[in-house]
Amino acid sequence: MKTILNTMQKKNSGIPAELLPVFEEIIQKGDSGLWGDCDDEFSLAIEEHLTQEQRFRLFERHGSCLGTGYDKERKAFALDHAHLALDERIELYADLLGRQKPVLNDDNTLSLTFKCSHGYYKRVKEKKILSLPPAIVSYFERCAGGRLYELQMALGITLKIKSVDISPLNEDLANPVVFTFEIVE
Repeated sequence: MKTILNTMQKKNSGIPAELLPVFEEIIQKGDSGLWGDCDDEFSLAIEEHLTQEQRFRLFERHGSCLGTGYDKERKAFALDHAHLALDERIELYADLLGRQKPVLNDDNTLSLTFKCSHGYYKRVKEKKILSLPPAIVSYFERCAGGRLYELQMALGITLKIKSVDISPLNEDLANPVVFTFEIVE
């Protein structure tokens, strides 16, 4: 949360200065030892006060699960396969690295149907939660930022988050979210 707030505080972030006190106050509560509640409160404030475009730009820089120990593997993959066409790299990415396979669309986008083994999925599967929590939108938008990071690093391309389509978790645990990324380069 502090990293996201630091980015929000920069002049070129696109976040209006008058919104910053809302987020700074939440961080101060967290510094007082209330982090568990503040995480959700911060996420809800992001959803309430920022536009989808603002959230996407933030999460492209600070997505979930960045640098999770596979960066060397992703960089090596990108170097080893840079000579291949993008559709071939995507195929190998899924096969060799055992990842979800993005779909290369005709409109110069990639779509990725995604499910991870932790977070909300695990709790729904274990019947610990039965409905979507209040901050679910920013949770998955932030997750999109993490997937964007992985794909950019492994495929050697630049992406932007275009959309995050969430299905109700209790209806579709197999494929609960579809991320669509615009290919910039």
